[in-house]
Amino acid sequence: MENEEKRVVLDTNVLLTSISPRSSNHWLWQAILSGKFLLFVTTDILDEYAEIIEKHMGQTVSEAVLDLLTDLPNVHFIHKYYWWHLIEADPDDNKFLDCAIAASAEILVSEDNHFKEIKKFPYFGLKWVKLEEFRKIVRG
Repeated sequence: MENEEKRVVLDTNVLLTSISPRSSNHWLWQAILSGKFLLFVTTDILDEYAEIIEKHMGQTVSEAVLDLLTDLPNVHFIHKYYWWHLIEADPDDNKFLDCAIAASAEILVSEDNHFKEIKKFPYFGLKWVKLEEFRKIVRG
């Protein structure tokens, strides 16, 4: 599959570390803006993005990021109708996994080891990768 067709969900902290042009992870933000993959989000993911970005970078940056994300053609809003509750160690992480399952995503990008639970459910066709591995995938 071409990179543009990769179906991806991003954990909040991965997105947060990519926004600043001074960040070594800024390549991810650039990849989002240039449509290198399809990003899937839900209302609760957008709410968490807004809350955490505002906490670390201020309300103006948070609003700008969310406005941009909701306007990009490669960012898709998903309505999930089922809550899987697959991550017991940190139930708050389930929003990302539920979105990925509902979107038939191939990749969930996170530095959070709670997502190793994905390996127990291979039938979803979802792979958890850390940011550096995702960089290699995006570069092809």
